[in-house]
Amino acid sequence: MLDAARSLFSERGYHGTAAEEIVRRAGLTRGALYHHFEDKRDLFREVVDEMEGEIDEEIEAAEHAEGTLPESVMAGYRAFVDAVFDPEVRRTFFLDGPSVLGWQWREIDARHAVGKIEAGLEALIAEGFMEPRPVGPMARLINGALVEGAFFVAASDTPETARDEVCDGMERLLYGLMKRSPDSQASRS
Repeated sequence: MLDAARSLFSERGYHGTAAEEIVRRAGLTRGALYHHFEDKRDLFREVVDEMEGEIDEEIEAAEHAEGTLPESVMAGYRAFVDAVFDPEVRRTFFLDGPSVLGWQWREIDARHAVGKIEAGLEALIAEGFMEPRPVGPMARLINGALVEGAFFVAASDTPETARDEVCDGMERLLYGLMKRSPDSQASRS
């Protein structure tokens, strides 16, 4: 059912998809939908949560592909913003998700993202790139910037240019928080 819903939400959007179409495509009955989910919105929430998990996997792969810690953290930020280039994720997760789910969308995103951002900041502090500071508020601020940046890219008429501008801004933000540049770490090694 999740696969059928995801496909239809991607093709037609949340509002253009009827619950009957989802169960028909899944080869199930309406009763099966309501056995597993409260309603179509609850099913949509599950699809969005699943997509966020897939974005997490892309972020982790991007982080592991980089050499230095600051580059790894920045690669994760870039991977999140780049998720808007997947048409299915763009429409369902970034465009329909917030309007359909409201604050529940932000809770899903925060549950996946904030802990990862905190871990990155804690590692930067532990490695001496940043002064010790409370990472909770900073992680929320960075997550907010990433989400707004991704929305900006998703809504842009020139998404590649918008992505480059957003990632440049995120890099300046991240490196501006550091007490020493990533280059000075490389020269010490």
